[in-house]
Amino acid sequence: MFGKFVKGICRILRNTIAVSLLVSLAPAVAHTQEKTDESPAELSRRVTELAVLVQKLQARVDELEGKPRLSSQPAVSDSNIPAPVQSSVVSQASPMSSAPRSGASLLGGTTVNFMFDGYYAFNFNNPIGRVNLLRAYDVSSNAFSLNQADLVLENAADPAHGKRFGLRLDLQYGQATATLQGSASNEPHPDVYRNIFQAYGTYVVPVGSGLTVDFGKWASSLGIEGNYTKDQMNYSRSYWFDFLPFYHMGARLNYKLNDTVALNYWITNGTQQTEPFNGFKDQLFGLNIQPHKNVAWTVNYYLGQEHPDVQFLPNYTGTNLPTAQGIPFEPIPNPPNGKLHIFDSYLTWQVSQKLTLAVEGDYVIERLLTTSAPSHTDGGAGYARYQLTPRIAIAARTEYLSDRGGLFTGTTQVVKENTFTLEQKLTDGLMMRGEWRRDASNHAYFLTDTLGTLKKEQNTATLGIIWWFGGKQGAW
Repeated sequence: MFGKFVKGICRILRNTIAVSLLVSLAPAVAHTQEKTDESPAELSRRVTELAVLVQKLQARVDELEGKPRLSSQPAVSDSNIPAPVQSSVVSQASPMSSAPRSGASLLGGTTVNFMFDGYYAFNFNNPIGRVNLLRAYDVSSNAFSLNQADLVLENAADPAHGKRFGLRLDLQYGQATATLQGSASNEPHPDVYRNIFQAYGTYVVPVGSGLTVDFGKWASSLGIEGNYTKDQMNYSRSYWFDFLPFYHMGARLNYKLNDTVALNYWITNGTQQTEPFNGFKDQLFGLNIQPHKNVAWTVNYYLGQEHPDVQFLPNYTGTNLPTAQGIPFEPIPNPPNGKLHIFDSYLTWQVSQKLTLAVEGDYVIERLLTTSAPSHTDGGAGYARYQLTPRIAIAARTEYLSDRGGLFTGTTQVVKENTFTLEQKLTDGLMMRGEWRRDASNHAYFLTDTLGTLKKEQNTATLGIIWWFGGKQGAW
């Protein structure tokens, strides 16, 4: 009985919609009969519009009667409708019609992506505490380690299809997070933001070719290497990845002048500062150049002031100091105001389908006071990667860093490293990397198995394994 009742209701609704459609089309038909002198193009447009409405009516009737849509029926695609008709279709669509409630449509094009990155490293110095010095991520030796576990949600802007807004959220956990996120020396509230690797919104302003504006927290693009291991040539990260800024909070702009040149501008709270500890706003001026389809060159200049003008006192028990979200603080009298200057450039050349070469050069200078003698850190890195087979690749990196003043290592020295990586892709979304790396200094610097005894070199062997899956294409 209930089934017959539903079918009866569907028939009534179908007849009602059909009558309504005929009534709404009658003026248009009469108008067409009156205007017998219309051009063929105008008549074709009207016929196309009527066909679209009829197909939408049929689809709605099928939905009401619970009938599946036959695969032989061509769906109405906006790409097959002239532009004037597209707007007409949108304006005349029934407010009751809606997209199927599939998971993809509910997410609105959002990709959900996961990654696990773990490793086992062996340090031939057998250092006390099993610590690999000068490493950003693979910081532990002689232990099974969780480098990072990630969740990436992205709904990217797509101005070519009329979608100018976008959002991205990256959550990260593991050793890598402790290394590069929420340092207590930089962040007044480190625990609040530590697992939020990135969180920003995007809007593409309709100016010229499109001005892309991001606001929020994002990973720094200073230096050629990035956060996600699967997108890098080697398993371990370079000195320069470890030394240059990891993230920023603020706004960034990108404008593509033409197919060859794009401009970048950032204004941020500082380096590794979601919340600032001074009132100075750092800035970056960048240039992306693609002189050839296989060559990409980036040039950046970053100006910052990384000295606090307040100090936070979390263990203070008095009552006469102001607080920021419950943490007492006091101003620093005559705070240092020396500037940070970073000159960063890197180039990638896809020599062939199998061979990729890259090079990076950096020069960093910082002063405590504007009148202080500067500390310099300069050098660079070279990269090569060769795809032996569809699943096997080899990669190498060589690097040099001169640390005059100890900005990176804490002491004046020159450090070098050479890395060789063998990559085996087991299947889509599963990769293993075996790596040999040698670090060396012109001073005894690296830890050994005896407290107080240091060596000039550090040799490590690492096996890393990376799983990932999700809808995001290309590099993360």
